Amino acid sequence: MFNLLKRKNENPVLLVVIATGISSVVTQLLTIREFLVQFHGNEFVIALILFSWLVQGGIGTLISRLLTGKSSPSANFLGLLSLALAVLPVLQILLIRELRDTLFIHGSSVGFYPTFAFIFLTTAPYALLIGFVLPYSLFVLRYTNPGYPGTYIYITDSLGDVAGGALFSFFLLYFFSPLQSVFIANMFLLAATYALFKHSGLRHSLTITGTGIALLILVSGIFFEQKSLHPLEGKLAYYKESRYGRIEVLQDREQLTLIGDGVPLFSNQNTSNAEETVHYALAQISDPKHILVISAEGGIMEELDKYHPETVDYIELDPDVSEVLFRFGLIKKIKGLNVINQDGRAYLANTEKNYDAIILNLPEPETYQINRFYTDSFYDIAKKRLSSGGILSFSMEGYDNYLAEPQRQKISSVHNTLSRHFKNVLLLPGQNIYFLASQSPLSTNIPDFLSLKGISTSYVSSYYYGNITDDRINHLKELIDKSTQINTDIYPNLIRIMFMQWFAKFSTSPFVFIVILSMLSLTYLFFIRKEEFVLFSTGCMAMGTEILIIFAFQIFYGYIYLKIGLIITVFLAGLLPGAWIGNRYGGNKKILLVITDAILILLTGILITAFKQTGYSIPLSAFLLYGFIVSMICGYQFPKALKLTGDSNSAVTKLFSADLIGAAAGTLLISVVVIPYFGIIMAAICLIGLKLISLIIMAIKS
Repeated sequence: MFNLLKRKNENPVLLVVIATGISSVVTQLLTIREFLVQFHGNEFVIALILFSWLVQGGIGTLISRLLTGKSSPSANFLGLLSLALAVLPVLQILLIRELRDTLFIHGSSVGFYPTFAFIFLTTAPYALLIGFVLPYSLFVLRYTNPGYPGTYIYITDSLGDVAGGALFSFFLLYFFSPLQSVFIANMFLLAATYALFKHSGLRHSLTITGTGIALLILVSGIFFEQKSLHPLEGKLAYYKESRYGRIEVLQDREQLTLIGDGVPLFSNQNTSNAEETVHYALAQISDPKHILVISAEGGIMEELDKYHPETVDYIELDPDVSEVLFRFGLIKKIKGLNVINQDGRAYLANTEKNYDAIILNLPEPETYQINRFYTDSFYDIAKKRLSSGGILSFSMEGYDNYLAEPQRQKISSVHNTLSRHFKNVLLLPGQNIYFLASQSPLSTNIPDFLSLKGISTSYVSSYYYGNITDDRINHLKELIDKSTQINTDIYPNLIRIMFMQWFAKFSTSPFVFIVILSMLSLTYLFFIRKEEFVLFSTGCMAMGTEILIIFAFQIFYGYIYLKIGLIITVFLAGLLPGAWIGNRYGGNKKILLVITDAILILLTGILITAFKQTGYSIPLSAFLLYGFIVSMICGYQFPKALKLTGDSNSAVTKLFSADLIGAAAGTLLISVVVIPYFGIIMAAICLIGLKLISLIIMAIKS
């Protein structure tokens, strides 16, 4: 390892490889966060980005092999490619922001296929170039040193990847905006490219000009940062990149709207929602003293204050969001108000305080982060924290006259899950469908209760009986399907329903995509060697496990926007020592591949047991340690497979491609097919099945 590090310090090509790794990982993480904002926090976007990145990287690797066979590799050409890599992240992020509202209606939901196409095309130039540069760097080294080991490039790239992930997760994330982060991360690449040009003997004037132009583009990106975020209507009154997401306040005349990750969360002109949210629940309680509000609604505090409660505990995960709400007057400070910046579910699970009402103000359960508040486990926690006669209240998207089948299944799943824990569940079909759950009887005569309490309202008192009639209540009750599966953490039935609703909304189906992907994968597998299949399955296992950990963390903790960089960094970090150990120590390569396959299967079995037995008690450190061990074993297999096939340029590119394409297949298989339909346990079982095939193939060959 010491000799390898010494080479890095002495060889400008290796410095470019390290700097490229830093730039690529920071760019990938920024791209993930950007798409999460543009597509409303949808976790499937993470998988689509990683899939596109990996497939395009694999294609770029194959292209490098084809082009290098026709001409001699050149250090100057590598330098030009590196300058392109340094400036492309700025253009990519600005392009994503500009095209999102140009190609799609501002603020609208976008279907699966347009989302996938948008991601694939906007990330293609950078991802293809990243896939091309890594093997091309090896070819440049081998032009002067034919015996240069391919594993060294793999290790060097991993070193840069880890450095980039650490730089983002522990520094850039907390102090800099996206385009400021791009500037800092790519300064390393500019410096390394400048050193490469000087080493290769390129004219000084050309070296200065090339790096100067790249530097100017990077600096320009910082000045265009806020301009790229200006809304189509109104003005941007506030902008901040929080640890948990992007916060924007848009002002259109007198209306202020807080946007979180592209989703309107709060408005100062939404009286009807505030009244319904508060009074449907509190009107049922004789004297509500202690109230818990998880996330808020514009105007909600004024309505709560009408009941003169002793305490109102308001939970908001992101402290920057609550600070902005108070600064712009979107919510009001009232007597007894306590602001708690913590995950709402974690707070309820750990507090000893009981509440007369728990009010949830959350979006539809379209993401795993939000789904955590609609599961069997959450309702059990909420029931334990309610006082005698206490009420749990929340709302979901309403309907006019017709309830589409996916929406009927969604409401049925929530109703059936709630009914397992509460004797009485009342559904009120207004602009939204409000769910009230309690151990005590519930009434629909809410305006009468408000009148008896002497509480005046603008909307509920005037329009309640016009919108919510006994006929509509009974009709909705009849639509509930008692056989619909309940929603749990490990088997998130609501996510499956929302996933299907996503396709149904645009009259499409995921099965076309799944069939095409399966056919392409089978065609590829038909033509590859056994050693390549091992790395295909290893890449599938590595990325499949990474996606599994990302989704599981979101299910159990719910703030992946903050921790996505750390999780990806840990998986990258494991590859480095694994590849180094696999390259340094010998032994029967086929037997060692069989043994490491068996270890990966065992580790996945342990993960399944942990999910079933412990779930929410799994600490973040355990997720990270598990990811590191799995990726280290996967990294160990690469040099062993490379030595089995011979360390030629052809073998290196084929194994790189097999690893990347396997990783891409694993990403899509786990995220789009298995987890939404069958849950995280079945996803882990599928990974075991794939590695069993790899183990059997290598065992027979051994």
